[in-house]
Amino acid sequence: MLNNIGLPGLLLIAVVVLVLFGRGKISSLMGEVGKGITAFKKGVNDSTKELEEEALTEAKDVTPENEKDKV
Repeated sequence: MLNNIGLPGLLLIAVVVLVLFGRGKISSLMGEVGKGITAFKKGVNDSTKELEEEALTEAKDVTPENEKDKV
């Protein structure tokens, strides 16, 4: 169904949306979407950094038991 929508169909949909909601409402909505995407990316980056720091602090000692006493 959606495979048959061409450029004229998309333009018609864009015009109908613009008429229904107005230019100001659409621009404010897109601004909010942009802020949401930015906040999501920041959250992903922060959690990745947190996991990396946690992995560094929980480094395991892989020294064999018989070698630990020779310090």
